[in-house]
Amino acid sequence: MALPRLVVVGGNGFIGSAICRSALAQGMQVTSVSSSGRPYQTPRGHTPPWTEKVDWQTGDALKPDTFARHLDGAAGVVHTLGILLEDQEYKRAVRDADAPALLRAFFADRNPLAPPTTTYEAINRDAALRVCAAFLDSAPPSSAARRPFVFISAADVFRPWISARYVQTKRAAERGIAQLFAPHPDRFRGVFLRPGLVYHAHHRPLTTPAAALLDLTSTVHAALPDVLRGSLRAAVNQLPGRAEETPSPAVSVANALTTPPMHVDHVANAAVAACLNPEIHGVLEVKQMRETVGWRRSSAEGDVSVQGV
Repeated sequence: MALPRLVVVGGNGFIGSAICRSALAQGMQVTSVSSSGRPYQTPRGHTPPWTEKVDWQTGDALKPDTFARHLDGAAGVVHTLGILLEDQEYKRAVRDADAPALLRAFFADRNPLAPPTTTYEAINRDAALRVCAAFLDSAPPSSAARRPFVFISAADVFRPWISARYVQTKRAAERGIAQLFAPHPDRFRGVFLRPGLVYHAHHRPLTTPAAALLDLTSTVHAALPDVLRGSLRAAVNQLPGRAEETPSPAVSVANALTTPPMHVDHVANAAVAACLNPEIHGVLEVKQMRETVGWRRSSAEGDVSVQGV
């Protein structure tokens, strides 16, 4: 029997490459679709041996005619494309561990008359919906299993430092995917992963201090009595907000301080597990993502990974 094939949109990126590697470890065939089509390289420019096992293809997620043929026969799709800032310089700064450039990307004044080259609406929402629509129209494999579409969404943990449009467009994509799949419950299932901060000590060293801080604050929060945790959350949730999906920025800050960061390999393993387990569908917050990859909570030890990285 042929091995199931997974298509990873954005497979040569930070999260996408980890998903490709995880899927290969699970015995799947992997096709990556990205704008460059180039194999993944480490920040030092190395091409790991596992990349030879991936079918690297070029495609523009906003133009289905450039990638739709790669979806035929795919057992599932993982969509990893997304931008945290509309100023794309931040990605280079994070990759190169250039702290001053990262600070400029977050806090430098921008010319309001100069439109961004990429927008949240195009990358976080429209690209996902166009890939999903093309997946609906693609030829299925011989297996009769429901084909998963895993969307790497995000927890609401970045405001007020990041525009509310970031999480708004992520949620809009989730709703749109669910609506596209609604008429086909026996053929497709949507899975929406919502990690908070995703880190890697070597490939994204600038994420390490923030990950250490958030791991500490989330651990302290988890150790509080249930009544106190509930009271604190209720008080924060009562603060005035602008909309249901983007309440007061204080809610986002509270989410950040209480949401454990996730290593990129754990996010990848959760995405692949969601593809392989036909019972998984809908939204997976960090707690459910951790459980999916074998984490358990011990009252004495905190979160423990059974699987490891």
